[in-house]
Amino acid sequence: MVEEAIRMDGNAAGRTRIAMVMDTIRQRIAGRSLTPGAKLPSVRALAATLKVSISTVVDAYERLVAEGAILSRPGSGFYVANQAAPFALADVGPKLDRAVDPFWVSRQSLEAGEVDLKPGCGWLPPSWLPEESVRRALRTLSRADGSTLTDYGSPLGLPPLRQLIARRMAERGVEASPDQIMLTESGTQAIDLLCRFLLEPGDTVLVDDPCYFNFHALLRAHRAKIVSVPYTPSGPDIEAFARTVAEHRPRLYITNSAIHNPTGATLSPVLAHRVLKLADQFDLTIIEDDIFADLEHMTAPRLAAFDGLDRVIHIASFSKTLSASARCGFIAARPQWIDGLTDLKIATSFGGGRMTGELVLNVLGDGGYRKHLEVVRHRLSVARREVSAKLKNLGVTPWLEPQAGMFLWCQLPDGIDAADVARAALERRIVMAPGNAFSLSQSATSFMRFNVSQTLDPRVFDVLRDVLVGRC
Repeated sequence: MVEEAIRMDGNAAGRTRIAMVMDTIRQRIAGRSLTPGAKLPSVRALAATLKVSISTVVDAYERLVAEGAILSRPGSGFYVANQAAPFALADVGPKLDRAVDPFWVSRQSLEAGEVDLKPGCGWLPPSWLPEESVRRALRTLSRADGSTLTDYGSPLGLPPLRQLIARRMAERGVEASPDQIMLTESGTQAIDLLCRFLLEPGDTVLVDDPCYFNFHALLRAHRAKIVSVPYTPSGPDIEAFARTVAEHRPRLYITNSAIHNPTGATLSPVLAHRVLKLADQFDLTIIEDDIFADLEHMTAPRLAAFDGLDRVIHIASFSKTLSASARCGFIAARPQWIDGLTDLKIATSFGGGRMTGELVLNVLGDGGYRKHLEVVRHRLSVARREVSAKLKNLGVTPWLEPQAGMFLWCQLPDGIDAADVARAALERRIVMAPGNAFSLSQSATSFMRFNVSQTLDPRVFDVLRDVLVGRC
């Protein structure tokens, strides 16, 4: 055995096998499937499972002991060290190419410089946002009393802003009293709080395929099991939806109804009713993310409107149309859930963001905000037509022509891998969003999401042309 270990350690293949065993154990520890103090599989059992030699596992275990990741107890076996490695989201779930994992697009977009182009990001350019309205609100806020500028806000959030949100929701058919609304720091925090409130590790959550990639990341952070159903131009594939909820009995379903991310599709009333019927049949709670509501020309069906906030929890934020720097979102849900969520918010972030709430209230109450939205919606309509036409000239085909919003979900020419295109574009300082970042099943290899507001620069199409021609 010792001789075999020496032979294997003396060649690249042996080192690769040892590293593979070590990585397997590290991933299990990072993902908490092996917790501090847990006993590792025996050397023989792991060797049989991984189809490597016993000496390879012995060598891997000894190296992990030297690292301090595991402990050896003579006569008993190997155990996870009590000091666990920090939880690493990148080590949870399947190992994906860095160009397609749920963090790649976000990191590249958020870290991009002013000269970089971001057709793959999920927000409007700064010049499309109401900067002057925000400045006016800041000037008003600077004259507020001292407690507004320095004190904690109430856990539920600023009452006048919650009242205004309730009125805005009613315009879309969703009835909620201000007491059924809790302000959050963002739409992301809203989902995070709801996952903390409703899920236990190992619970199953249903998502669309494709869907917003940060849903995947958040759910993995909460150790949820994620399953998906294909999304169609009118909503989830309802037959697949029915099979999946019957088989997996998910605790939650997270979706966008109005302007779906990344496809731009809109849920039809017929499918909305069928989804709610299945939710009632299988005790399924739905989180409806309505973050793009203000970009609609006409009000689309809302699950929360049909359901009356019974099984549906409605969330949104103002980062897409007002400011991503003024972090403010909200949760609308049944009253008894808001009470529990309020306690959870106190436990995790204490009071509300009073100053941000006042800022958002000032901007929303400004008569110019509705005019600003009308301008943005018109600009997006023009941009969707222009970008769609230019992409078609390159052989890039929109999956559908959305009626609203900033996204085009597009299929690349045959044989083109979107991740390869994204890598090549990044070398030219252009951040793109390859399809598999949005797909749990990894079935969107040839798709890419384009943000039309960020795709108007001619350099985007020059680079796409060069990259696509080079790979056709």
